[in-house]
Amino acid sequence: MIETIVLDIGETITRDDRYWASWADWLGIPRHTLSALVGAVVARGQDNADALRLARPGCDVAAEYRAREMAGRGEHLDESDLYDDVRPALSALRGRGVRVVVAGNQTSHAGELLRELSLPADLIVTSGEWGVAKPQQAFFERVLEVAQAPKDRTLYVGDHPANDVFPAKAAGLRVAHLRRGPWGCLWADDPEVVSAADWRIDGLSQLVTIVGD
Repeated sequence: MIETIVLDIGETITRDDRYWASWADWLGIPRHTLSALVGAVVARGQDNADALRLARPGCDVAAEYRAREMAGRGEHLDESDLYDDVRPALSALRGRGVRVVVAGNQTSHAGELLRELSLPADLIVTSGEWGVAKPQQAFFERVLEVAQAPKDRTLYVGDHPANDVFPAKAAGLRVAHLRRGPWGCLWADDPEVVSAADWRIDGLSQLVTIVGD
């Protein structure tokens, strides 16, 4: 029985389209070029930020992020960034008495923006606010603290094998691999991912069926 569901953010709750488009505009390169580079690094299993370093060799991503914020071109999230299944699925889960937590690798500012959207979640928190990020096991220790449920009754949902599926499984949580976004699609049939995930889903509405089993 699943008592708590903890969801990743990027490509689980939110689309990353705006994120990458804003980076392309900031770096002064065509958006489709950066999208292609993102696909390339994902296919190689590299970090997403490597796409920025390919587009602009020597790029200091953290420094560029700060510069964007100072220029008023920093992070932005609104209703249009949410996947269509987020509100109905989360509402249905809470209606079944499931505790819903959103926890992913995002900045403190992103956490503030998400909370402003009034999602049907019991808690929304980011790695920037915790001071520890996935795939570190300390992140999943924090997940278990806020889950308020035993490991085997806590389900972590995410698209990224290295950041979500494998470390969550290593922490003793149940795992659902969400097959959407670059990581979710390109690595959907990888044997290690298939073996590690307790469930493989194509959308958040399927979580309602899982907790009902």
